Amino acid sequence: MANRFVLNETSYHGKGAIKEIATEIKGRGFKKAFVCSDPDLIRFGVTGKVTDILDENKIDYEIYSEIKPNPTIENVKHGVESFKKSGADCLVAIGGGSSMDTSKAIGIIIANPEFEDVRSLEGVAPTKNKCVPIIAVPTTAGTAAEVTINYVITDVERKRKFVCVDPKDIPVVAIVDPDMMSSMPKGLTAATGMDALTHAIEGYITKGAWELSDMFHIKAIEIIARSLRAAVEGTPEGREGMALGQYVAGMGFSNVGLGVDHSMAHTLSAYYDTPHGKACAILLPTVMAYNAEYTGTKYRDIAIAMGVKGVENMSQAEYRKAAVDAVKKLSEDVGIPTSLKGIVKEEDVQALAESAYADACRPGNPRETSVEDIKALYKSLM
Repeated sequence: MANRFVLNETSYHGKGAIKEIATEIKGRGFKKAFVCSDPDLIRFGVTGKVTDILDENKIDYEIYSEIKPNPTIENVKHGVESFKKSGADCLVAIGGGSSMDTSKAIGIIIANPEFEDVRSLEGVAPTKNKCVPIIAVPTTAGTAAEVTINYVITDVERKRKFVCVDPKDIPVVAIVDPDMMSSMPKGLTAATGMDALTHAIEGYITKGAWELSDMFHIKAIEIIARSLRAAVEGTPEGREGMALGQYVAGMGFSNVGLGVDHSMAHTLSAYYDTPHGKACAILLPTVMAYNAEYTGTKYRDIAIAMGVKGVENMSQAEYRKAAVDAVKKLSEDVGIPTSLKGIVKEEDVQALAESAYADACRPGNPRETSVEDIKALYKSLM
């Protein structure tokens, strides 16, 4: 079986990388950009860091800001109509996963109008044409949506999130500039950072993992483990480390999948609007412990990458526990809650478990699971 790997055509990294957006737009012959960014980023001047460059270079653009934290089917439909009216020929996505996911869905539907029913994009849709070109500018260090072939849309009517996987939606250019992430508050930095760690760990142990993806994931765990605490405190070194670490994790998991932690987190966001990164982080140590027996020696590598000392002298049971404990300690140090108390309602647990079991990420979990297993995992954190 052939293992496919899909990455951006071009990516820029480091302080000041944002200036390259004009180079790319002009070099690719684009005439007008449809700039997708959420209202808060516009209000706080983050989006302006990009539009100032577009203005300076006399690049025409239109801003679309009707983007919600968990983008909905209606958001996408409205964005498609707005794009059609704009006369734009490329998308510039500025923000976290929400802006990126909205842009991907808009770009895919514009290029493949037969998929205008947003629900038809769930899973691996047989689209024929590449997405409208996207230049992605992340403002959070977590989702890595700028380098993935995935996007997630919320179906409000059915109380669920659905994952879309399409190599034709990957942004052509990613501009990963830590200065664009400098306005993130501590709580958001922690939650998105733990989302990135979840990507790296789930990607490392997922059924689809192989040597090339392992290389990215273990390095991402190492970078995130040494950078997240400092990033939460706002140090430039921490911010720069997390900007890179989350991207490296994205290079891997986008190509091999995730696991039941993400399935459960998607469901929590759909039901309670729980921030995705926070949900992933709360679940991660518990799901790691649940999966430990099915991961071979990989928790040894995770423990070492997390900075645990003396791993070489540990038994299998000891290094597995050490890996889980190191993740739990990092999560607690950056202020993530340790339980789902106050989030999950007892009467919803059955429906939550059924929805998580149906999620596209669940089949990649290293341990075969069931609705009953997922119910038990939710309840153990209540």
